[in-house]
Amino acid sequence: MITVNIDDKKINVKEGTLLIEAMIKNDIYIPHFCYHEALGPDGNCRMCMVEIEGQKRPQIACDTPVKEGMIVRTKGENIEKVKRGILELELINHPIDCPICDQAGECKLQEYYMEEGLYDSRLDTPKVKAKKHVYLGSEVMLDQERCVLCKRCVRFTEIYTKTDDLIVEKRSDRSVITTFPGKSFDNPYGGNVVDICPVGALTNRDFRFKKRVWFLSHGNGICMECSRGCNLRVGHEKAKYEDDIIYRLKPRRNDNVNGFFICDTGRYSYKKENENRLFDPLYKNKEIDLEEILKKVKLFLDKEPIFVVSPSLSLEEMAYIKILSRKKDIRVITSLQEYIDESFEDNLLRTKQRASNINGIKLLGIEVAEHLSATLEEYQNIIIIDHKIAHLQKDIFKSKTVLNFTTSTQDCENYEFNIPIASVYEKRGSYINFEWILQKSEKIVHKNLQPRTLIELLSHIEHEYMDEKKIWKEYLCKNKIFSKINLDLLDACGYKLEEEA
Repeated sequence: MITVNIDDKKINVKEGTLLIEAMIKNDIYIPHFCYHEALGPDGNCRMCMVEIEGQKRPQIACDTPVKEGMIVRTKGENIEKVKRGILELELINHPIDCPICDQAGECKLQEYYMEEGLYDSRLDTPKVKAKKHVYLGSEVMLDQERCVLCKRCVRFTEIYTKTDDLIVEKRSDRSVITTFPGKSFDNPYGGNVVDICPVGALTNRDFRFKKRVWFLSHGNGICMECSRGCNLRVGHEKAKYEDDIIYRLKPRRNDNVNGFFICDTGRYSYKKENENRLFDPLYKNKEIDLEEILKKVKLFLDKEPIFVVSPSLSLEEMAYIKILSRKKDIRVITSLQEYIDESFEDNLLRTKQRASNINGIKLLGIEVAEHLSATLEEYQNIIIIDHKIAHLQKDIFKSKTVLNFTTSTQDCENYEFNIPIASVYEKRGSYINFEWILQKSEKIVHKNLQPRTLIELLSHIEHEYMDEKKIWKEYLCKNKIFSKINLDLLDACGYKLEEEA
């Protein structure tokens, strides 16, 4: 470790660390476009210029290793004049379309421009024109005129996905980002280039013109699309008199799980939260009051049913179902075969296990049925808490009496009881990913007709108050693997469990 002085602030960093990394980690403001922590330096935007005592000229912080005793200045008349000049070059051909740009409110160029106050253009020649609203593929739209040529997107496909989908074409002020001739940008991680674009050059066609970002609220969620459990920022808004709607999912950095990125399957999974939602209970395909159907469910629980649970339920939900099953002597099973997809797996983030809490199933000792169809044939009364199984095995259920806890209206006509439950972003819960990292998801979305959580419904039937915290304290913490964990203090990066325990 060495000591460097930046703007009269002494900081300790590891020798050889890039100066920009040292500044970012110590919350020292440094404008930059091309540098990204996941992609490293590129040195082409020059926005991170700093003065280093003993150097004749300003240096770029993204390509300068720190040294013992280094004295750095980011402020002062000389260095600020240099940065204003660089910013002016970036703005020379930039279109003045902030009012209609989707990136407005999240644009680094806009932020730097407002800080420097370069309000009057000195350009006396026509701006260089380029292509606008070009669809590249993977829901990515390109506006070449807005591009600052930081090349983050090019380097993402070169360094991270290793697919080399994007290139820089032409030279000088005619340079533009594009794809190879005759090829489209078809990448299962394509949405990430929109996230890392510092300006409005790359925008998401799915989110484009849907909502201004400053109207959105954000919560911390976990992706349910595979056992990786990527961390998400859930962007939603509840406008006056309207329902709470999720407009987008973006990656939330977690170096222990997904780093900076997510796959597009997880990115667009929010649509399930907004479409085909069941809000009113159904009994024999007719709407019924919730209290009335819960009375019927209480009787149904005394008819020796079998629970079929999803491996994407939270730990707390699984635990309470086990508590209830022991009390009522009800068999609880799950099936994992339906959640294995070899074609989905890759060497980046996606795993072949298409459920978020398979290790929770293992840890809580829930029975895994090897032949689900044969097992279900033995029972007349079935409780399903698994939308995927309910859909795939619907032919078996035609001759059965089925109680279906679900978020979706799909296949409801096949079952006698259909009770709406809160979705993953409408409840609190904890999950264990495939690497045995325990993570928690917060309650983010609040619907006007908010379905109750599964735990609320089951505990209401049993006239016993239960919530996630109580289940964690009274049941899960008795397991030695959880005994020292305080869920309230569990940080955003999760907690690595000991698999052997």
